[in-house]
Amino acid sequence: MAEAQGRFLAMQKPICLISSSSSGEIQVDREALDVLNSIRQHVVVVSIVGMYRTGKSYLMNRLAGKHTGFPLGSTVQSETKGIWMWCVPHPHKDDQTLVLLDTEGLGDVAKGDQAHDTWIFSLAVLLSSTFVYNSMGTINNEAVMSLHYVTELTEHIKVKSSKEKEDVTAEKFIHFFPTFVWAVRDFTLELRIDGEAVTADEYLENSLKLVKGNSKHAAYSNGPRECIRNYFPTRKCFVFDQPASKEKLRIIEELTDADLEPAFVRQTLEFCSYIFKHSKEKTMTGGYKVTGQMLGNLAVTYVDAIRSGSVPCLENAVAALSQIENSAAVEESFALYRQLLGERVKLHTETQEELSSAHEGCLKEALQLFMKRSFKDEDQSFQRHLMGRIKDEYDGKCSENAVLSQSHCTALLQQLWSQMDYESFMRPGGYADYRVQLDSIVQTYRDTPGKGVQAEQALEIVMKEKNDLGASILKADRNLTEQDRKLKEEEAHVEMERFKAEVARRNQEDAVKRLEDAEKAHRENEQQLMDKLERERRAIIEENQKVLDQRLKEQRALISEGFEQRARVMEAQVQSLQQQLSSSKSRGGGGGCVLL
Repeated sequence: MAEAQGRFLAMQKPICLISSSSSGEIQVDREALDVLNSIRQHVVVVSIVGMYRTGKSYLMNRLAGKHTGFPLGSTVQSETKGIWMWCVPHPHKDDQTLVLLDTEGLGDVAKGDQAHDTWIFSLAVLLSSTFVYNSMGTINNEAVMSLHYVTELTEHIKVKSSKEKEDVTAEKFIHFFPTFVWAVRDFTLELRIDGEAVTADEYLENSLKLVKGNSKHAAYSNGPRECIRNYFPTRKCFVFDQPASKEKLRIIEELTDADLEPAFVRQTLEFCSYIFKHSKEKTMTGGYKVTGQMLGNLAVTYVDAIRSGSVPCLENAVAALSQIENSAAVEESFALYRQLLGERVKLHTETQEELSSAHEGCLKEALQLFMKRSFKDEDQSFQRHLMGRIKDEYDGKCSENAVLSQSHCTALLQQLWSQMDYESFMRPGGYADYRVQLDSIVQTYRDTPGKGVQAEQALEIVMKEKNDLGASILKADRNLTEQDRKLKEEEAHVEMERFKAEVARRNQEDAVKRLEDAEKAHRENEQQLMDKLERERRAIIEENQKVLDQRLKEQRALISEGFEQRARVMEAQVQSLQQQLSSSKSRGGGGGCVLL
């Protein structure tokens, strides 16, 4: 598996993501993790579950654009074990990868392990952004009741990590749960209710109406219906004719669309078109979009929890994922900063401003990558760690720049001084000639480009070293009067002090520039953080608005179905949601915004 020009190369066939042993023990496959780790794009994850031998794998193969891939089989034995994965480029969105998850058939009589089936069902819900339930025949009471796994979800999934018994409400799970699609296979009835033609979606909603009454039967029947309505507010239904005759079904992998029933081919195309167009990227609470790498880490976190005998906890999964992702974000962002600085700065630089300007641009890009890559760095500890590493790297680069400049300038000055014949000035009038030669060397040095940030400092050091030489030449110049000698000494002293002042000024300018760099880095960091927090605030408000809309929709449905008392009970929830949403909108700036 690899990426080309940022685009994931499609797998040629599915591989096992979560294997299931004969004893029911599950584990994540290493090869599948390697594939997911190579996918840096956001992923649209479509999982399919249902009773075994109901044609789930055929639909997944068609979503992959193939007729073969996931095993279909033609016997009463379940073909798929565990959860299998097929990653393909999204057919309509170049910046996304489509991850297809085909699950082991539920209710396999050979395995007869309901707890295992529930874990497979739960993992499919937790990992996907679109969840397809595949069934045969019609959506009757028996079909709805076969979805008893839904009623057990809250027993097998926790939202909070607290050991205390949590208050299980639909609102807590809606943020994590996928879109629900019911695929009804071999559908032979007319889509009519009370003599009126209806859509497949209306057929589904009618099937999910609550059974009236207070009997045990009514309570038992309403369990799955209420869970589907509450946990999966976004629902879609597709019905499919039988694809071909029984004889042809045994070789369905060898058939082309021309060999299948035209209605079934059309229905399959409509199903695939809907999935491609409407399935969203897998997201975590707060609107964080999941990459392939993140999906792999999620799978490991959930499976490890199950293997340890505990219940997968959404809060723990998010926390574990944030540690992994933020650590990686720091490393990648710091590596980008170093790479860009190395590409844009060829030491030594002529001025501190040149290095400073390059640093500013590299810092901005590194922070942009971190903001995009990081995930729930709520106390900004990882961001502060990144800024500290960048500061250390920049300080080191400044020091390296100064050392290289110093070495270059020292070598240049040594070369210029080597041309001077000191003995020739040890004579009357020699000091004046020496001064002319000295001024010429200094001027030549200053006119030479490419000396760098230590130009004046290096000159000061050499001038100090040559100060005794000038004094010796002056002493040897017997032609000078005592007054002239003192005057020349004073002039030499003044010039040395001028050198010192110039060096001090340059040092002060560099120090000020470094301070400005630190302040700019702080402002850039703060601005990008505020921008990210505002995006997160808007995403959370959007999520909370969806929850409120779903509750209002469900309340209206209960009233229309004659369950006024249940609707009144829900009114308190609705008002609480409205107040919290209003409060989160009024905060602004991303501060303190939480999910409802």
